Amino acid sequence: MAEPFPRGGQQLVHTRGHPASLALGEEVAGPIGSRACENPGVDLTAVATPGYFGSMGLENWLLKRRAERIGPTAADYERGDTLANLAMGTASLFIPMATHAIADKIAPQRSKTGKGILAVAATAAVATTVADRIVRRHRQSAAPAAPPETVADEPVVERARLVARYGGPTAVVAGAVALTSAVGSATRPKRVWNGRRSTRDLGTGVLAAIGTIAAWDFIYYWNHRLMHEARYLWAIHVVHHSSERFNLSTALRQPVADSLGTFVPYSALCYLGVRPSLIEQARGVNLLYQFWIHTDLIPKLGKFEELFNTASHHRVHHGRNRRYIDRNHGSILILWDRLFGTFEREDDAEPVIYGLTKNIHTDNPVTIATHEYKDILRDVADSDNWADRLSFVVRGPGWAYARRAELDADPIHPAHEPATAGLA
Repeated sequence: MAEPFPRGGQQLVHTRGHPASLALGEEVAGPIGSRACENPGVDLTAVATPGYFGSMGLENWLLKRRAERIGPTAADYERGDTLANLAMGTASLFIPMATHAIADKIAPQRSKTGKGILAVAATAAVATTVADRIVRRHRQSAAPAAPPETVADEPVVERARLVARYGGPTAVVAGAVALTSAVGSATRPKRVWNGRRSTRDLGTGVLAAIGTIAAWDFIYYWNHRLMHEARYLWAIHVVHHSSERFNLSTALRQPVADSLGTFVPYSALCYLGVRPSLIEQARGVNLLYQFWIHTDLIPKLGKFEELFNTASHHRVHHGRNRRYIDRNHGSILILWDRLFGTFEREDDAEPVIYGLTKNIHTDNPVTIATHEYKDILRDVADSDNWADRLSFVVRGPGWAYARRAELDADPIHPAHEPATAGLA
């Protein structure tokens, strides 16, 4: 429950708790029969909901008592922050149900609408490329000695700049919608299970269940890590990191735009003979585990921390201290971080500072959910070449912020307009 999770309409993934969105209850054709894709039954995260609120109430009471002794901390509940967390958690249950259903219907391989979106992307890309060339030639033909800001644009160049400013974002958005809907539709669990050539079925025994939990955890590590390393995925995940506080309610601060992401599909486990219902069960176990690690009331846990993710490890993950950024991506196991070089231990000499490197200072759920997308659109619109446009989307957020600073300092670059000039 710790992180923003793509909904099952795209893949069988770490969702916040809507089994209906996983499309698992439908019968499966083939020799294995419908029992292999049976309705997963009770959703563990839904059953645990009363426990979530009960534990938050207890934590709040304990934090208030601690504050009386030592003063306020970043773990304390604050009304606006808590309401924002609850609002995002509630929205994450319902909005993705609609967006994934829509995405499945407009996937290019399944609909004319999707093919039309691809055509829009291609047309906008061509128009933007032509406009870039016009602007570039004008810049090269300008008098070398003349200050860039004094070189007047011809009408055709002004129009070319406008085409590029709108065409770039249009191509990127349309292309992203086409890509993510195509991948999501192709990796829906039912389709993956039905499309298998193998009849292998690991069943629902104890060993199969434990193995699936471990496999889910491994895939989760890579999806979570990618969310920190690709900006279009960070735009989804940043919601969860945007609070400057850290308590159990932070676990509910979930995104709503995961249909705009591409992830390693959990449904890939179906090819190994893992039933979709077992993958859903593993999801529930993982999410339940992640809830309790969002607190600073639980201290370090000794040897347990060598293998398992804990509150201490996850406090590091939410830190914006330089040494803590992009660390400890694991769900249940911290083993993956140790193996793949992303582990960092909490240092008592350097207390964790929660939030983003540039905080947004708002409890408005709309801003929380969309601020990074707004910045991406601004950066793409202000770019004058495809290398920058695509890099602002797919490269890491750190690169994007550094590149933005370079463009703002460049007198030739037209980035001195308002950040969202010409954009809604």
